[in-house]
Amino acid sequence: MVKETERYAKLAVDYLFSHGVYILLFLFLTFFLIQAPASVSLNDFRGWLDSTTAVLGGCLLLCLLIIYLLVRPRPVYLMEIACYKPKKSTQEFISMSDFAGVFSPENLEFQRRILERSGLGHETYLPETVLLAPSYNHPVEARKEASAVMFEPVEALLKKTGLRPEDVDILIVNCGLFNPAPSLSAMVVNRFKLRHDVITFNLGGMGCSASPIAIALARDLLQLNRNSYAIVISIENTAMGGRYEGNDRSMLVSNCLFRVGGAAVLLTNKRSERRRSKYQLMHVVRTHTGAEDQSFMAAAQVVDADGKLGISLSKNLMAVAADALRINLTTLGPLILPASEKLIYVAKWLAKRVIMNNKAAGETKPYVPDFTRAVEHVCIHTGGRGVVEEMGRCLRLTEWHLEPSRMTLHRFGNTSSSSVWYVLAYAEAKGRVRKGDRVWQIALGGGFKCNSAVWRALRTVKAAAEDPDLNPWADEISKFPVQVAVSSNADTMGIRLWKRWWHKPGCRKNKEGKAVASGGRSWSPRRWSRTALLPSTTRRDLGHNPKGHKVDGGAGSELVAGDSAGCRGAAAVVNPN
Repeated sequence: MVKETERYAKLAVDYLFSHGVYILLFLFLTFFLIQAPASVSLNDFRGWLDSTTAVLGGCLLLCLLIIYLLVRPRPVYLMEIACYKPKKSTQEFISMSDFAGVFSPENLEFQRRILERSGLGHETYLPETVLLAPSYNHPVEARKEASAVMFEPVEALLKKTGLRPEDVDILIVNCGLFNPAPSLSAMVVNRFKLRHDVITFNLGGMGCSASPIAIALARDLLQLNRNSYAIVISIENTAMGGRYEGNDRSMLVSNCLFRVGGAAVLLTNKRSERRRSKYQLMHVVRTHTGAEDQSFMAAAQVVDADGKLGISLSKNLMAVAADALRINLTTLGPLILPASEKLIYVAKWLAKRVIMNNKAAGETKPYVPDFTRAVEHVCIHTGGRGVVEEMGRCLRLTEWHLEPSRMTLHRFGNTSSSSVWYVLAYAEAKGRVRKGDRVWQIALGGGFKCNSAVWRALRTVKAAAEDPDLNPWADEISKFPVQVAVSSNADTMGIRLWKRWWHKPGCRKNKEGKAVASGGRSWSPRRWSRTALLPSTTRRDLGHNPKGHKVDGGAGSELVAGDSAGCRGAAAVVNPN
């Protein structure tokens, strides 16, 4: 009852602040009508109209109205989204790496552990050139991949909306690693024979957060060019430098996460297209912490000691990301949070700084506003299981809010800047997006950057009406969600890991130095010897393994993956007895 009363009180405060101008105007008119004389003669009215003050006042109001109509921001509408869907899926990367023989056994096992905890499924896609032994990185193959990822979504956009290539006024392409000459945007112009005066931009090196950057650039261009259409294409290229073949562990993680993907969106500022559009852009907030060396090198493309190119992820990456996220939320919060959340934040801050003493204020955790009261859908960049889970924890998001990002990571992997569009496509395919809903896209990228884009749904997106050529989830959404994580601290690449003994900090050891579980039994390599990689979608009974062997559920055993809970070694093992 108390929670319900608090919720309705917050809604009342939000309504008063949101409609304060209209309430004051209503009260002013009511007071004026009450205080006005009961009758006003026609002569008095004519005299008021003939007065110089009235004429000048009317001219001033007319000039102000004209100026407002000329300088007011033009709305930016998102008409349609198209995401690339590969025609076939790739096999497990580790099996090909084992065949290639380019990694040491220790680093091969390290990559296997990363894969098991990454949250990626078996249907993600890598180009064949990356899976060759050794990988075949060539600009020709990279162009082939870029052509497929860019051209198919654009063709689907034009077909769905009925636009001709000549109607496109602005073209923006962003890709982090592959920036050839002629540029990717020039490839699109040549393929679709766009006009000679089309405005093109090619954004490179922006990382996984490049999509909101491209949207912000398109918004600014649409403010300057009236009645225009803009296409924004977000891709990443894995065929050129898609696999790091060295043995620097800080650069091996990217091998396990990045996959092929791309998206194209059609924007316009034509008010006549509002009825056909899906969303209206409300805010774009960009945060760049690259002035600090630690942030600048948190995720960077470098060359290792052996001269091999790859993407290095520093150990401080999560701390840097948390700092960038905090700055971004500080800027975005006042723009989208309801008034009640702002008042609570101010009250908490005052209580911390004024009422409490300095020592108590330092020990008090800062208040994190409830962003789910400002937006209905959160599209988190699928940088990895840890990124999704940590952002969900920091923002206090529910499982319902995290499901689109988790399933996108499982089905398509980390598709870099285009991943936020795959997440939104999942919500659309599930029929979750209703008219008036607000969608928050948030992405982290090298530099280090944290960028957000907030949209408002102009109409309800019907799941049954989604075109498979546009929405990659349309023809398989009934299979999702699937169970991916096996426990709160383990997430696998579509694999269910069975119980094994592991050594928790604080467990006692016997005389031989072996870890002894609370049940009195020690970990034995001979007793626990059989490995089992089990697809999570084919077995949901945690009590038995596929061979019919009962899993030992004694004390001291846990469902684990890798060393996330203190264990060393990522192989999943079952009891053969």
